[in-house]
Amino acid sequence: MKPIGVFDSGVGGLTVARELFRQLPGEDIIYFGDIARVPYGIKSRETVIRFSIDNILFLLQHEVKLICVACNTVSSVALPVIRNHFKVPLVGVIAPAVREAVYATKNKRIGVIGTHGTIKSHTYETEIQHLDPEIKVFTRACPLFVPFVEEGWLKGNVVKDVAQTYLKPLKESRIDTLILGCTHYPLLKPVLQEVLGKSVVLIDSATQVAVEVKKILGTDGALNKKRRGKHKFYVSDNPGWFQELAGRFLGEKVKDVAKCIS
Repeated sequence: MKPIGVFDSGVGGLTVARELFRQLPGEDIIYFGDIARVPYGIKSRETVIRFSIDNILFLLQHEVKLICVACNTVSSVALPVIRNHFKVPLVGVIAPAVREAVYATKNKRIGVIGTHGTIKSHTYETEIQHLDPEIKVFTRACPLFVPFVEEGWLKGNVVKDVAQTYLKPLKESRIDTLILGCTHYPLLKPVLQEVLGKSVVLIDSATQVAVEVKKILGTDGALNKKRRGKHKFYVSDNPGWFQELAGRFLGEKVKDVAKCIS
């Protein structure tokens, strides 16, 4: 059976990979992190599209049967442009999160946090209001959350103070649902929940992405259920740094990380 490909600008997409490991234990999965060119969130639209095509072409060299775009910036900026240029199915992280958020909200007031690139794309607003025009969407870029996660700062006064500053406008807007529009952000869930209160539902797209991948492969008769899958990790730079962070994201040690050029 062919493997599933997953790519992200760095390590954040490992939250999606972890869920794929859990829901699809029989699948071989190849993960590519474009460490050399991270972050994507501050790059131009044209650059993000070019990097995304590079990453897809790298994974296609490994004859993947499906590619999971585990990056909100790519999913919002590049995926709508490049989706129809490849025969292999491309699954992004935005649509699954949007469907779950629209289902979860009771007062039709949804918040979205993400990188500057994701927020400026307005993709979440477009997708949400396409499903339900009555829903009001409130967005906020939270760029400091990514370095916090990558430095292992997942709690403490500094993290909480920054979260309170970022989330104050959303809290004042009376949202009852918040989409974590960056794959790093799930590691900050305890702090975000504390700041917003237990009544606000936090939407992490990873679970729904894995469900969608499973559905697509099942429909195509391409699921591998007979054995335990193998997981391979590739990065465009600094495999040692990635290996250390990967253990934090996945909750287990990652032994082999290969450096390559996408």
